[in-house]
Amino acid sequence: MAIIGRFGYVAYMAPFPVFLILFLSIPLVEIYFLIKIGSWIGALPTVLLVVVTAILGATLVRYQGFATLQRLQMTLARGEMPAIELLEGVILLVAAVLLLTPGFFTDVIGFACLFPALRRALALWGLKRVIVTPPGRGPSGPPSSPGSGQRTIEGEFRREDENNSEK
Repeated sequence: MAIIGRFGYVAYMAPFPVFLILFLSIPLVEIYFLIKIGSWIGALPTVLLVVVTAILGATLVRYQGFATLQRLQMTLARGEMPAIELLEGVILLVAAVLLLTPGFFTDVIGFACLFPALRRALALWGLKRVIVTPPGRGPSGPPSSPGSGQRTIEGEFRREDENNSEK
C-alpha cells in the first residue's frame, strides 16, 4: 500500500517490522499487567475479570457492529460511498480481536475503539492519511481527468448511411 506524503511523494510502508515489534511487546505488557493486577486482587478475580471483559466486549462490539452496518446501508441507499462506515467496521473488527485477547492492556485499547466519537476520528484520520489508488491510475487521478490533455465533447450525432438506407 502506498501513502501519499504531504509534498506529493509516495512512501511505501514496511509493515513487517511494526508487526514484529507489536507481536513481541504486547504479550510482555499483558503478562506484566496480569501479574500486577493478580497480586493486588488475587488470581481468581483476575481470571474472572478477564472473562467478564471479553464477554462484555463481544456484546458491545456486536451492537456497535449492527449500528455501523445500518449506517453503511443508509449511506449506500443515498448513493454515497460508505468509506467512513467501512473503516469504522475495520476498527470494530480490531476492537473485537483486542477484547477477545486475554489481558487488560488490549482490553483498554479495544474498549477505546468502541467509543463512536473516537472511532469516527480514527476513520477520518485514516481517510486523510491513506490514499488508495486503483491499478492503472496514478496518484493524480484517473487517466481522463480534466487537464490531462484529453477533451470530451458532448453533442448529438446521426449516421449518414442509416438515413440513406431508410429512403
